[in-house]
Amino acid sequence: MAKKAKSVYMCAECGNEFPSWQGQCSYCGAWNSIVEQKVKPDADSDARRRTTSKATPSKLKSVGTGNYTRITSGISELDRVLGGGIVLGSMILISGEPGIGKSTLIIQSANSIALNNGTVLYVSGEESEEQVKLRADRVCENLSDNLLIFPETNIESVLAACEQTKPKFLVIDSIQTMYSEELDNTAGSITQIRACSNLLMKYAKTNNVPIFIVAHVNKSGDLAGPKTIEHMVDCVLNFVGERDRDLRILRSVKNRFGTTEEIGAFSMGQSGMTEVRDLSGTLLESSDIKEEGSVASALYEGSRPVFFEIQALVTPANVGFARRSAIGIDNNRLNMILAVLEKKVGISLLNHDVYVNVVGGLKPDGPGADLAVALAIYSSFRERTSPRRVVALGEVGLTGNLRAVRNADRIVSEAARLGYEAVILPRGNAKVSVPNADIEVVGAESLASAIKAFIGKN
Repeated sequence: MAKKAKSVYMCAECGNEFPSWQGQCSYCGAWNSIVEQKVKPDADSDARRRTTSKATPSKLKSVGTGNYTRITSGISELDRVLGGGIVLGSMILISGEPGIGKSTLIIQSANSIALNNGTVLYVSGEESEEQVKLRADRVCENLSDNLLIFPETNIESVLAACEQTKPKFLVIDSIQTMYSEELDNTAGSITQIRACSNLLMKYAKTNNVPIFIVAHVNKSGDLAGPKTIEHMVDCVLNFVGERDRDLRILRSVKNRFGTTEEIGAFSMGQSGMTEVRDLSGTLLESSDIKEEGSVASALYEGSRPVFFEIQALVTPANVGFARRSAIGIDNNRLNMILAVLEKKVGISLLNHDVYVNVVGGLKPDGPGADLAVALAIYSSFRERTSPRRVVALGEVGLTGNLRAVRNADRIVSEAARLGYEAVILPRGNAKVSVPNADIEVVGAESLASAIKAFIGKN
């Protein structure tokens, strides 16, 4: 006798299951995100439970490891983020806001792989063949005969096409449009996304074929769908950028075959994604920054230092409460830095609006830009500038002391190459030495001493 499909309640934000409906997800805290899902029972599930596994544990010490085989995507910035290339049999998830350039980047990579490695199957669930062809003609100079397009949303049909064409690389654009005939749920539901992802993962590992999966994001910018997908895939990439700017940043959130500290930089143009090799040069128009409220800072992303400009504007508040606005900097960190400036430096910002912006659309990851933010605010408030070309980096603590940052020696070397005259660092990084470099390294113990070094005798 066939079993009836049962109902479960799942959170659309995190994928957590509940026995009954409730207004708020107790796991992620989202409101009105729990929806009913029909789950088709597996007829063989009971039989599998009764089957005794013959597998036995083995010593971890005796387990052998091998080198993963990688293929190049044809885009060096993408290879950098992936850890040196695409690992065969891996499943890579790339997310980003609509129109940010995900499909453009992937079609360029797919065409390059088709030219160098063999058949590539591009499964489009959102666009027609003609739409994909128009984009490919615009961003790819020479379309490969090995690049196949398949407008399909049924996962069984997709896998059947894979068995027929034997692709070396598979693209699914996007996972939210895929559905399985085995389930009664609509495409894009949590159950469908999880089931389709499982089938694709099984195909990737069984046939040693790398798969690129495009995914949507929700209003807050997080990956849409159940969180279990992020745990299943081998790599999660996040493609970000401002709509009114050409710069795009590709960041690895998870990578089982490489580091998550690397970033890739691209410029969005009429002819597609162009790699940005000199990211610092793009973010900094000039190393000669001597304007009020403007301070250069830097961070180390993976294998390269990135320099950027932080601007601050402090102006008397007109009416009501003073405004605090930050672009590229977390608002909580901005409020903390303002509190430290008032308590430890002695400036009153209670009746002043404070605006902070990271020029170029970059969003620094970590607290290494705290010192530059504080110096930019102080410079704008006092209407004073540094007499030298200065780079500042360091974490500001609640006590007003500065905490050391990573890779300070490499940042100082790059600052010397770019022509900066001084670098203000926490005292923990002050022992950095750069041979044959005409640059002063200033070690500051506190925010107050860093301000003195920044203003100088000006």
